[in-house]
Amino acid sequence: MSTIKQFQVTFDCADPERVARFWCEVLGYVAPAPPEGFATWDEFNSTQPAESRGAWFACSDPSGVGPRLFFQRVPEGKAGKNRVHLDVRVGTGLVGEERLAALEAECVRLVALGAVRGELLRADGENESCQPMQDVEGNEFCLD
Repeated sequence: MSTIKQFQVTFDCADPERVARFWCEVLGYVAPAPPEGFATWDEFNSTQPAESRGAWFACSDPSGVGPRLFFQRVPEGKAGKNRVHLDVRVGTGLVGEERLAALEAECVRLVALGAVRGELLRADGENESCQPMQDVEGNEFCLD
């Protein structure tokens, strides 16, 4: 029997702190305190070599249950569809109009934060409805 291992999810992006703070709002995660000796992340970054400033950021589940999310700056932009994406579970156990209302309410909240709404995928007898979306840098995720 294997041991359960912790994992983090890593996002490649252009602006790590911006994307991380978006996901903090989506998931109720928290950003870490700046490194010891620094009052803010901006203060810390100002001491780093130019190429390292703002190169990464992270956030975590304050309860310690969910995975840590890590965001790293990469030079290339997003070129195609994600092969892996997050499903944000806002409609678990809900069906029909009740599920659609929960998806819509969360979609409206996230659009106000900079997310982009995709075309709603309605229940088809096999799968429940879900709302495809994109984060502030175009990474796909679903409200499920």
